Amino acid sequence: MTITSESIILKSGGPSVVAGCDMGAFVARPETGRAPGLIVFQEAFGVNDHIKDVTRRFAQQGYLAIAPELFHRTAPMGFTGDYADFPSIAPHFQAITPEAIAEDVHAAYDWLLKDAQCDTEHIGSIGFCMGGRVSFIANAELPLKAAVSFYGGGIAQGLLHRVPDQHGPMLFFWGGLDQHITPEHRSAVTTAMTEAGKPFINVEVSDANHAFFCDARPAYNANAARHAWALTLSFLATHLKQ
Repeated sequence: MTITSESIILKSGGPSVVAGCDMGAFVARPETGRAPGLIVFQEAFGVNDHIKDVTRRFAQQGYLAIAPELFHRTAPMGFTGDYADFPSIAPHFQAITPEAIAEDVHAAYDWLLKDAQCDTEHIGSIGFCMGGRVSFIANAELPLKAAVSFYGGGIAQGLLHRVPDQHGPMLFFWGGLDQHITPEHRSAVTTAMTEAGKPFINVEVSDANHAFFCDARPAYNANAARHAWALTLSFLATHLKQ
């Protein structure tokens, strides 16, 4: 499928930031007419080449995909970090708050609602690492039809109160070898979802580590990524294309 892509500027504002704060975003469009919308949330390293590639891959599957730059309050537009130098991105990562995330996810969602190509009845989200946590928050903030979280750290440590607010079904991916998100953290998330009666699919890949989906990082696990991609496409198609 032929796709087109572009960089755009959104306005993300609210009581915690200067009204109308500029936020960059990368958009990939399929050649089809109406298309379900998908918000793609970055890792801690920004909307880099990998996230842009993933966004294009979703466009090739028929989604109008948008990846907002979540570090826009503390970093210049287009900022990306070095995978080998986490300390350089730590200040931006640490500055992200649930309140700021809420403003940003609403800005991306509102853009989709106004785009003539978007099937506004079918919008979902997906996120990786930091973005996995953002996807969880987005599903609580927005009336999404589905949301996917790849190894979203921090959900168990302060966000479980948002479980009852989840709108669409969730698909969680975890790496069994992940030292950042412990079995206790993963269990806390799924237990809370079960107790709240929220629909979800929980996938733990026993021989995969944190960031197993990212083919630009040492932790990349080709088999785990392949399986996760197939399940993600099936999950999103079930909830966003039917």
